[in-house]
Amino acid sequence: MEKLNRRKFIRGAAAAATAFGFQVVPSRVFGANDRLVLAGIGTGGKGASDIEGSFGAGFEIGVLCDVVNAEKYPNLDGRAKAIGGTRKKFPNARFYEDWREMLEAEKGKVDAVTVSTPDHVHAFASIAAMRAGMSVYCQKPLTHGIWEARAMTKVASQTGVVTQMGNQAHAGQHMRRMVELVRSGIIGDVTEVHCWTNRPIWPQGMAAFPAGEEAPKHINWDLWLGPAPQHDYNEKIMPFNWRGYWDFGPGALGDMACHVMDMAYWSLELGSPTSVSAEHGGATEVSPPVWATITYEFPARDKRPPVKFVWYDGNMDAVFDEKTWKLVSKDNPNSPPKEPNQPPKDITEGQPIDEGKGYGTIMIGSRGKLWYQRDKDNWMVKPSSILDGAKYVEPFIPRARGHNPHNEFYDAVKAGDPKMALSGIHQSGPFTEMVLLGNLAIRVGKKIEWDAANLKCPNAPEADQFIKRQYRSGWDLKVDL
Repeated sequence: MEKLNRRKFIRGAAAAATAFGFQVVPSRVFGANDRLVLAGIGTGGKGASDIEGSFGAGFEIGVLCDVVNAEKYPNLDGRAKAIGGTRKKFPNARFYEDWREMLEAEKGKVDAVTVSTPDHVHAFASIAAMRAGMSVYCQKPLTHGIWEARAMTKVASQTGVVTQMGNQAHAGQHMRRMVELVRSGIIGDVTEVHCWTNRPIWPQGMAAFPAGEEAPKHINWDLWLGPAPQHDYNEKIMPFNWRGYWDFGPGALGDMACHVMDMAYWSLELGSPTSVSAEHGGATEVSPPVWATITYEFPARDKRPPVKFVWYDGNMDAVFDEKTWKLVSKDNPNSPPKEPNQPPKDITEGQPIDEGKGYGTIMIGSRGKLWYQRDKDNWMVKPSSILDGAKYVEPFIPRARGHNPHNEFYDAVKAGDPKMALSGIHQSGPFTEMVLLGNLAIRVGKKIEWDAANLKCPNAPEADQFIKRQYRSGWDLKVDL
């Protein structure tokens, strides 16, 4: 048995992954007449990058759809600027404001869609597209609510189309190698996971919605609201800060957990938790909290032990300032918050955990600890001696072409194989459902027990209103679970 250190682990894995990747992913370049047609639902922000990524992967961009019509107001600026840029980049693409009209008109002409709308529309647009026979690449979190995640999982299975959630690092060599190493027992049997993020970077903790304003003529505000409750337009909601309102987004947890918790959830094959509890500050009926610590308890799986999974977000000194509509430090209203909510020192062991973008993962096993960041190949184990004499682990997870999520989605659509997209709804649906249980614990205000089979909290029947919410008149999702 060859003795390995961390450098040999990485060097050997990289070489093996290259060869392995070519064995499982189509490597030919498709001709122009063979290109698949994609429609982009949501064309700014992540929509712009998802459309661009899909074009680079091989799709023909045939249709664009957005509630913001750049032709009605061509001088878009700020966060809306990308919407106009997407229209200019693909001038021949047919344009629609209403994705429902687009799906009806383009049925049979479009092979796949990207859904990069605000979270409260994800399930509606994605389910309609799947039922129209179109493959779906949907941004994270897959859905706004828990019932919606289960519904999307059901419809994806029924229709058999290719699906993928936009938690991009899932397609990366770095994450897939870490999943292989964790499953091979690099730190033994894992019993604890700690994940953190620097979000929210938008306002949360508001007690009320901002005063209504007249919506600009280039924005179809009623369609932007979609299934959400009726509210007047305000630029403090759109185009970016909607994440800080329960009616539109699931806050910091929903924004980042589908990224940061992904490797640990995937590698440990956790399934559904049995209970979830939350500590938090600043949550209101309108808005998620300014910080939260959420603890998920997972049962034993086969011979693997139970797992405690803890999530940390926000800043402990953050408060919402109504005058500036920002999060500020409670100690200095002229300063942004400066006390990140992160794992305690006995977990971090003094290691710098604020590198890069302010998020990361620590896994605790029977043999040691693993430090991991989704966008950096600088993982570390303690004690380092657990690598001495370790057996090299051959790659066993298929690699995406170019380690790129849009390539993986395109190749899966081309092959007609939903399982080729490894963050497809068969994986990301249950994952999203699990993540959003943290918000359920926040909103119910106590530790919840979870009956996954029946989508119920046996100890909290009041949770039903948050598991599946009431939709605005004229909107409904008809899915029999």
